[in-house]
Amino acid sequence: MPETTTLLRLSALTLFVALSACQAPAPKGTPNADATSFGTTAEQLLLAGLDRSPEAGISTGRYQRAGEVTLPDAASRAADLAFAEAGLATLARFDPARLPVAQRIDHGLLKNRFESTRWQLQTFREWAWNPARYSVAGPIGLLLNTPYAPEADRLRAVSSRLAAVPAYYAAARGNIDQPTPEHKELALTQSRGALALLGPALRSRVAASALNAAEQGEFIARLDAARGAIEAWQAWLGNVPAPRPFRIGAELYEQKFRFDVQSGLSAAQLYDRAAAEKERLHTDMDRRTQALWPRYLAGQPMPADRLERIGRMVTHLSAQHVARERFVAEIQRQIPLLAEFVRRKNLLEQDETRPLVVRETPPYMRGSGAIASISAPGPFNPTADTYYNVTPLDDFSPEAAASLLREYNHWVLQILNIHEAIPGHYTQLLHANKAPSLAKTLLRNGAMVEGWAVYAERMMLEQGWGDQAPEMWLMYGKWNLRVVTNAMLDIAVHTRGMTEAQALDLMQREAFQESAEAANKWRRAKLSQVQLTTYFSGYADILDLRSRRQAQLGAAFDLRAFHDQFLSYGSAPVGAIASLMEASGAR
Repeated sequence: MPETTTLLRLSALTLFVALSACQAPAPKGTPNADATSFGTTAEQLLLAGLDRSPEAGISTGRYQRAGEVTLPDAASRAADLAFAEAGLATLARFDPARLPVAQRIDHGLLKNRFESTRWQLQTFREWAWNPARYSVAGPIGLLLNTPYAPEADRLRAVSSRLAAVPAYYAAARGNIDQPTPEHKELALTQSRGALALLGPALRSRVAASALNAAEQGEFIARLDAARGAIEAWQAWLGNVPAPRPFRIGAELYEQKFRFDVQSGLSAAQLYDRAAAEKERLHTDMDRRTQALWPRYLAGQPMPADRLERIGRMVTHLSAQHVARERFVAEIQRQIPLLAEFVRRKNLLEQDETRPLVVRETPPYMRGSGAIASISAPGPFNPTADTYYNVTPLDDFSPEAAASLLREYNHWVLQILNIHEAIPGHYTQLLHANKAPSLAKTLLRNGAMVEGWAVYAERMMLEQGWGDQAPEMWLMYGKWNLRVVTNAMLDIAVHTRGMTEAQALDLMQREAFQESAEAANKWRRAKLSQVQLTTYFSGYADILDLRSRRQAQLGAAFDLRAFHDQFLSYGSAPVGAIASLMEASGAR
């Protein structure tokens, strides 16, 4: 079978037999035997999973099979299901109660991943209704942008992947049955980005490369065939009926929430906590608004309605923002200032050898509604660049660009950079790659990852970023309302039938968001499920943990020690990290 057409998968039975060979029952009286065996087994499970997926390998820094492509067909799904079932059977041989706390957490992470895979394949079945799952651009973009090998070798891997593109989209067409209109639109947008990635610049790059003439000819022929396959996918998808509603309903939502968030709360309980936090933020913002009114709006009558007067102040301050053409440059300017503040305040460990590269969001990554994101290397290529993707405003209408600039005003843009970069996502993911177990590094918990970034915003302001200015704290309240209403919006949209008008009212009137931001978030809520809850869920859990540690340790509590220890456990769920920290007894 040609390596370019499909992934050679380990059979689940072979894997199970191989793992069983190192899992003899622990002799009585040797409580560490299970721990030793489990550590080996857990790593084998994770590496076997990576070996089965070249795409996962590329994203984590394993490039041995970078030229191979996993076809998204029925055989692939059957193999994934068999692998998950074999993994669960392997884990069942271990009694978590006999494992040390750290390994008990790894056991839970693996079990959750395998159970989630089974649920996704058999129950949720997103592979059948979300055409935006199918894109060849991501791995190719990483291979082109990551200098893990000489350029010619990377181009050979890309060429090999390009040869599989027609078969890839043929398999995708065989899966799609009654997609949602929203995911169909996103798939079409992303496929246009894929065509841009495989456009004239890549042809020029090949022509200037060290590939010989035969290799260059083969590359261009495969490139043309790949572009033709993407264009055929676009044409086919454009004619596919899309009658499926985007709402998944309360039952599926609670199930997905349990797998994705791994919190002690249900989605319904998280909604209630978010609603209470919204009320607290409104009270605090109103206090600050009344104090600022004489400085900015003297002579104007103060509205009697609390939300109206807060909104008036937020609108007035939001006029202070960077020029449209300076949006990306201003983000670049702020990054070293944040790094210096963290150093000066001794807030946590930073790695000076690992640069953060601010770049315009690649076209194939656009369309989801996010204005900024982080692309971080995996643990197997830890010295590769981390990219801070910023979507330029060039393609926005003047009205949409003006709205976004008001949303990301002078104060909020700083908070965005804390969240995405330092000491938010960029910093946390650097630490995660150094975690003591692969499970805690590879099996990223979204609530921990997003929760840390949200926590970092508040922590930085507490420590003096922004000089405790009331304007900064007011705008932080507006920004944090986004986190709170993200959770409320997502849960209400998918489980309570929230309409577009109700969603926009929540975001614009109660959370003071600009129209462009609210429209993007409504679009995002239709395209995803649960992910928007991870910000508030993880943030609330981290704050609770910090409060407990402060109470337990009293004067011995050290903020930097807390941060460094918290981040040392990788991207495990916050509850799992709390168990490890409290078991360690450290500060």
